[in-house]
Amino acid sequence: MILPLKMKENRVWRLYYGGKLIDEMRKSGSGEDANFPEDWLASVVVADNPDRADRPEKEGLSRIETADGKLLYLKDLIDSDPVTHLGKEHLEKFGANFGVLTKFLDSAERLPIQVHPTKDAAKRLFGSDYGKTESWYILNSRVIDGEEPYILLGFKRPVTREKWKKLFDKQDIAEMQEYMHKIPVKKGDVFLITGGTPHAIGSGCMLLEVQEPTDYTISVEKCDMRGTLMPDHLCHMGLGFDKMFECFTYEALSLDELMNRYYLKAKTLDEARESLITYDDTPCFALNRITVKNEHTRILNGRACCLAVAKGEGKITANGEEIEIKAGDCLFEPANADEYKFICTGEALEILECMPPKI
Repeated sequence: MILPLKMKENRVWRLYYGGKLIDEMRKSGSGEDANFPEDWLASVVVADNPDRADRPEKEGLSRIETADGKLLYLKDLIDSDPVTHLGKEHLEKFGANFGVLTKFLDSAERLPIQVHPTKDAAKRLFGSDYGKTESWYILNSRVIDGEEPYILLGFKRPVTREKWKKLFDKQDIAEMQEYMHKIPVKKGDVFLITGGTPHAIGSGCMLLEVQEPTDYTISVEKCDMRGTLMPDHLCHMGLGFDKMFECFTYEALSLDELMNRYYLKAKTLDEARESLITYDDTPCFALNRITVKNEHTRILNGRACCLAVAKGEGKITANGEEIEIKAGDCLFEPANADEYKFICTGEALEILECMPPKI
């Protein structure tokens, strides 16, 4: 039987604090916020982080444990047989790249105001086939220092590149925030953030992020939330403090216009499945939610995907083989997986199917 491959936990350093709710979901770890607020799921992307004494080799790449107890990078496994793991059509269009990156993310503080490049900008500025359109599915939340969870998204006031750079040069972060929509969020909300759109995840948000497979993040804040000056590279990604402003789309939207464009509503597919993000919303990825109260036969479509378990506990079973799963687990399902079942053994399972780009 060819079944999904269970990934090892894969916490990644970031410049902001968080991660407590990831530990609580998994019922493991320290349960404290720290500089490891993200877990990269079925990742074939290396994190663009500064060097540090305890930085692991190839930080960001997901690993699996083989039958003989060895750890193997998912990227190396895919590269060893891309047709089996990704499928022929995917390989012909995208090469031996999974084409999507999924994360659990929990913010104990506001992230820096940032932007990611569109595909065109990424090609021009970074020589990459992928930009960084991303999405947020809110899984949980908490009130921090009396503030309800929120996000900053898009320009609400007209602004030029020159004005935006002037605010950056002055590091007038308060004024920058005044140019952006501040939107309260709750569990179940889904937002799509296209490349070029300024944004920041506020404090108190735990979410599943599905995005194009890059780590290109342009930040207009030079310091972390505690006032520590960060390396210049974490602002401009090597572009320099002028060229980085080519990554922004300077378009002001009303709140209604913004929500109509970027806030998505679930669509029922069948008794167990809902579509949260479709290829009509973006060709970059898709996201489905599977709810299993008893058991559910997995519907396969011949494509690889990342499976993230958001709630519950249970197992995957086929012809006597079993894989135990619980909230916080991640699996990579290869393109040629055999039919199997999800079986719930406790609280109802919520499984998030994160799909690579549209073929």
